[in-house]
Amino acid sequence: MTYNEYKPAKELQQYIKSYCMLENPPGSVVEDYAFATGCLEVMFTLDGNVWEIKPDDKFVKTSPVEVWGQILKPLMFRVSGYSKVFGIRFHPSTPAFFFKDDISQFNDKVFDVASILGSSVSELHTQLEDANTIEQLIQLMDNFLLRKLSERSKSLNKISLVQQVMHELTRKDFYDNIENVAGRYGITSRYLQKIFVQQTGMSPKLYSKITRFQNSIVMMGDQKTSLTSVAYECGYFDQSHFIREFKSFTGILPSAFKPAPLTVQLAK
Repeated sequence: MTYNEYKPAKELQQYIKSYCMLENPPGSVVEDYAFATGCLEVMFTLDGNVWEIKPDDKFVKTSPVEVWGQILKPLMFRVSGYSKVFGIRFHPSTPAFFFKDDISQFNDKVFDVASILGSSVSELHTQLEDANTIEQLIQLMDNFLLRKLSERSKSLNKISLVQQVMHELTRKDFYDNIENVAGRYGITSRYLQKIFVQQTGMSPKLYSKITRFQNSIVMMGDQKTSLTSVAYECGYFDQSHFIREFKSFTGILPSAFKPAPLTVQLAK
């Protein structure tokens, strides 16, 4: 499977982490697990077969346009034969502007986006299927998201608040508690927790855990780095803390983890 990332329009980069294109060649089958990333994604199947997921004991087909919520437990997926998918990856703090909903309802689920947003997404999907170049795809998506952003202008203050709190939580020197963080913004910790979950699908504590987990995966890509060093650099209390949290997100020990092979090309 090949994976390519692309940048959205400059006005969207605060809200959209990247666009991506995933293509699976004919005659091949890829089976792997989706793990927690902290980022909600919307995927448009442009050609070929739709993906399948295995939430229970058997694979089921996904819809042609789907939202992958916060995947907090490992979720097996399969791609069989030719498939061409174009996706939007939101920053952890921003998907609510697109859906205008409590994002936590999507946790550990893959939803049909058309059933949530209706004809506007179905029309966009048709336009994307007819596009001939990646530039056309990006332009169509940019235009659609910029319209959504203008419609959701009242929600941008909440997004900004969550972004600022996330920035604090991911600092290496952060050792404060959520009550003090909320107080700095003139709100209660209960209100901050509520807004955080609604906007991201995660509590502040869970967001910190997922960030540590994702940082550990990046470091583990360097096979020369020991697991002890990974645990220390990513902010775990000790190696047992690292192993426990890693297994909660993946179902396996860090020593058994092997990233899926992808042909990757970054932001064009």
